[in-house]
Amino acid sequence: MKKGDILEGKVLKTEFPNKGILNIENQKIIVKNALEGQTIRFSVSKKRKDKVEGRLLEVLAPSILEDKCPDCSHFGICGGCPYQNLSYENQLALKKSQVEELIKKSGFDFEIEDIFASPLTRGYRNKMEYTFGDEEKDGPLALGMHRKNSFYDIVSIKDCQITDPDFNVILQAILRFFSERGTVYYHKMRKTGFLRHLVLRRSVKTGDLLVNLVTTTQDTLDEEAFVSMLTELPVDGKIVGILHTLNDGVADVVQSDETRLLYGQDYFYEYLFHLRFKISPFSFFQTNTLGAEVLYEKVWEYAGEQKDKLIYDLYTGTGTIAQMMAPVAKKVVGVEIVEEAVEAARRNAVDNNLVNCEFIAGDVLKVVDNLKEKPDLIILDPPRDGINPKALRKIIQFGVNEMIYVSCKPTSLMRDLEMLQEAGYRVKRCCLVDMFPGAVHVETVCLLSKLK
Repeated sequence: MKKGDILEGKVLKTEFPNKGILNIENQKIIVKNALEGQTIRFSVSKKRKDKVEGRLLEVLAPSILEDKCPDCSHFGICGGCPYQNLSYENQLALKKSQVEELIKKSGFDFEIEDIFASPLTRGYRNKMEYTFGDEEKDGPLALGMHRKNSFYDIVSIKDCQITDPDFNVILQAILRFFSERGTVYYHKMRKTGFLRHLVLRRSVKTGDLLVNLVTTTQDTLDEEAFVSMLTELPVDGKIVGILHTLNDGVADVVQSDETRLLYGQDYFYEYLFHLRFKISPFSFFQTNTLGAEVLYEKVWEYAGEQKDKLIYDLYTGTGTIAQMMAPVAKKVVGVEIVEEAVEAARRNAVDNNLVNCEFIAGDVLKVVDNLKEKPDLIILDPPRDGINPKALRKIIQFGVNEMIYVSCKPTSLMRDLEMLQEAGYRVKRCCLVDMFPGAVHVETVCLLSKLK
């Protein structure tokens, strides 16, 4: 077996995240996007002593798990929702089995209580970032998502199933607007062009919409015509704000050198339980609002009685968990490295009449050195890569009896649980919450108790 070989085989299982596992010539082979039970043809893309990786070329025979016809015309081209060909019940079962396999493989001995479904399986995303480009070299202007396994090619999205239908209407209208004018997209290699990204946000509870066009400064936007076109669209919700963000940076990310308000306001409100949150163009907020309520209900349940207790909410984001816990706690201290998120958390706490929330801007690694009071509970909700080991050691030194760890990447969680277990903590309860129907991701909530 060598790099470039074309092989065939049956996928024995699917490991997180969406890695098909085969065994050929007594060699474990990993093929991304291959599903347990499929017979596939693949090419060997990497060959090392300890690992062989392959690139999926063709599915020769389907898996018995594939029991649903994908609703989206972009399935298999856009890489966003590879589980669309599975019923939702099979999606949940597959995600649960993948995390269970991770737990076993990592040497832990705890069970997953359940996996909780998203209230919506279609139209659940409240935010999307689209990219301008072309579907093939020098082809017509496209606006949508990156083609699967491609850095350059863009798939023009017409009927995405995981977003609100209003997003599809707005996206298509903006693509027509610029196509008719012959406006060019920003070419990442040449560093020339105008159109970069389109960011759409929507409040699930109110239907309010924000439209944010991201461009370079290499051309000008006919602002009046752009606003007029958008405000006349037949959308079910209401466009409350239209913005134009200028970005001349080299990185292919949405960032702002300057953001101009072209119409309306630069925010809307979203609601979780009894709380109101102000969402601006660059605010962090869970992309599945109703799914977030399911997730936070489990955090609330695991936290138990917290009357007159001090809670540290580390990696607090815009403070959603902190503000949810505040009414039943003596005090909640949230720590977050993104200053804009902390400013938003403080504003939202004032709007929600919460006087026992304190939000600190800074890296958890450094901020915990200045937190002198021992908390009764620590809630951890880190980014996908998990917690810096140095920060985790400092967190452990508080010696709290209980922690709640919310993870959006199970592999990062397993790594951090090793250090927590070495420090005497054990997983007391664990569950999964599916925030991303159709996609491979899943949220994990763990209640950890310190051994006496």
